[in-house]
Amino acid sequence: MGKLIKYLKDYKLESVLGPLFKMLEASFELFVPLVMARIIDVGIRNQDASYILKMGGILVLLGLIGLICSLTAQYFAAKAAVGFSTSLRNDLFAHIGHLSYSEQDKIGTATLITRMTSDVNQVQSGLNLALRLLLRSPFIVFGAMIMAFTVNVRAAMVFVVAIPALSVVVFGIMGFSMPLYKKVQRQLDQVTLATRENLTGARVIRAFNRQEDEISRFEKSNDLLVRFQIFVGKISALMNPVTYVIINLAIVAVVWTAGKQVDAGIITQGETVALVNYMSQILVELIKMANLIVSISKALACANRISTVLDEKSSIMDPAKKGQEEKEETEAKTTGKERKTDISGISPAPDKVRFCQVDFAYKGAKENALTQIDFSVKPGQTIGIIGGTGSGKSSLVNLIPRFYDVRQGAVLVDGRDVREYSLEELRHKIGVVPQKAVLFKGTLRENMQWGKKDATDPEIYEALSMAQAREFVDSKEKGLDLPIEQNGKNLSGGQRQRLTIARALVKQPEILIMDDSASALDFATDASLRKAIREGTRGMTVFIVSQRATTIRNADQILVLDDGCIVGWGTHKELFESCEVYREICLSQLSKEEVQ
Repeated sequence: MGKLIKYLKDYKLESVLGPLFKMLEASFELFVPLVMARIIDVGIRNQDASYILKMGGILVLLGLIGLICSLTAQYFAAKAAVGFSTSLRNDLFAHIGHLSYSEQDKIGTATLITRMTSDVNQVQSGLNLALRLLLRSPFIVFGAMIMAFTVNVRAAMVFVVAIPALSVVVFGIMGFSMPLYKKVQRQLDQVTLATRENLTGARVIRAFNRQEDEISRFEKSNDLLVRFQIFVGKISALMNPVTYVIINLAIVAVVWTAGKQVDAGIITQGETVALVNYMSQILVELIKMANLIVSISKALACANRISTVLDEKSSIMDPAKKGQEEKEETEAKTTGKERKTDISGISPAPDKVRFCQVDFAYKGAKENALTQIDFSVKPGQTIGIIGGTGSGKSSLVNLIPRFYDVRQGAVLVDGRDVREYSLEELRHKIGVVPQKAVLFKGTLRENMQWGKKDATDPEIYEALSMAQAREFVDSKEKGLDLPIEQNGKNLSGGQRQRLTIARALVKQPEILIMDDSASALDFATDASLRKAIREGTRGMTVFIVSQRATTIRNADQILVLDDGCIVGWGTHKELFESCEVYREICLSQLSKEEVQ
């Protein structure tokens, strides 16, 4: 939680005024038993109605002032808590957006969603309660004890014994329950994961008639969450009965001690009532404190989970934002046990993209996904990349825009290591059409302008025509104002793919990466798309990843991958004669006439 306090810097005044007004309310509340004592000892004893009314008016006044202070404290506390959570949620969202694919894969989408929503809400609720009660409750407890000493020292000694006993119970239960709340939140991640998988995979689940199995899996995960919550709830629930027992025993002790002193004429009946009221105030505040401790325990557990995400550093460091010290440290690490690739002798001018002895492995993987990848691409060339499933095709092209960093070697763009570019500059050069077509809720125009914010309608229509999407867009009769649902769910798979290709083309990048982006298209549309891209992207360096031989056969150069290694490099004709893997792919997909 300490690391998150910085988000209160814009709410320092509210963070001070909230507890301050609560303590003012508590101060007025501490005078109530004394006023009651005066009403009993003076007003009722002397049957003085006017005195009773006057002191009753003081009680009403104390109540009104306390109410105003309480409402003011609630306003400031709520303002600080909501502002804190807003700033935290914004920063957390931005931080997650800057994490590399490696960190997002490691943490998991379901966990990130839980921490962005449930965890932040828990912290907000805990902070709100803490600003209002964290100082008020102890102030009332110790204030009541001090006020009791002003009434009668001997009877007040009961308070000296009761308060430490209550503190041991409260903080003992807090210390035991905090780790359990972390466990509850971790299980909530699993429930979120199961929910997310069921929602995103609903069609697959129904297609395989696995609804009952998924319901059973969700129920098991949810039942485990409920068991954790019940267990920690039982422990937290011990706080109220135990504190009640201690307080009621203390009240009995106060009445017993004060009763004897009343008989002896040492104290009055009103003062005895005041002592009992002070003990009752302690009881009420400790019940509040018990609930506060539960909320703070949850909030601290959630705050630690949020801090863990915020502490996660992206493995993709932007040179434009790195200090010289970090840069030197990174360079020192790469010169240790890793192989240092000498690229000084490579002439940057002729090559648009160059892979220099690249090895790459995903985080936590024992084996490389890519090994000894070495090839160069001239400006304006079209490169086809083909290979079996899991051969490393997507991994290879993901290294160019630096979605991942190489383990060894270097990837050069225009003769510069991609790690030397700022991420903005590098990705400005590159247009990516991902394997999974992703569109965002909004209009078609808004989606097309992701690649170029100031793209004009003619530029968008030109890209749509090249991507073979113009015809179906015109058929919708709404043009570029066509509404796109979340993830493009109101479009077919082929339509989504064509729109994502058009979005990348609108950007007019220097390098276009199409990662198996035509898999949902029929062969005729695919052929038209390839022809349009070949004619419309002259001067643009294009990487086409595909498992279809027809898609890449007319590329200037074809790269054949097998188990993360290059097993072929050349034209279609050359590879068909010299590369066994490529020949097998072609013969499995093409007729003898098409092969030629």
